[in-house]
Amino acid sequence: MADIKLTLVVACALIDADKRVLLAQRPEGKALAGLWEFPGGKIEPGERPEQTLIRELHEEIGITVSEPCLAPLTFASHAYETFHLLMPLYICRRWEGLAVAREGQNLAWVRASKLRDYPMPPADIPLLPHLMDLLL
Repeated sequence: MADIKLTLVVACALIDADKRVLLAQRPEGKALAGLWEFPGGKIEPGERPEQTLIRELHEEIGITVSEPCLAPLTFASHAYETFHLLMPLYICRRWEGLAVAREGQNLAWVRASKLRDYPMPPADIPLLPHLMDLLL
């Protein structure tokens, strides 16, 4: 069997006071462009998942998150053609600042009942029932 590259990515479901979840649309030029996902990114060497989220959420959408406000919810394990993705999903209900698209991506605050209306990468879809159970 060929060696499979394991890619560690961490994502966060930001939940606002109205129980809406923030989704970001992958910009043109990126893999899976146009699909909607939870903000986050690749875990860099020497980083813990929480550190990655704090860094990525600041870089991508300009918010400041403190580590105690991040709670692990579930994870995705998905085999893409060229790599295997392992992605913990955290939830966060408290942050500082307003979420703004800093990387040209579209952002949407989405009610749990409408999450399935947004086309997502295959790895993200199995995460939805866990999130919907929490919010509905």
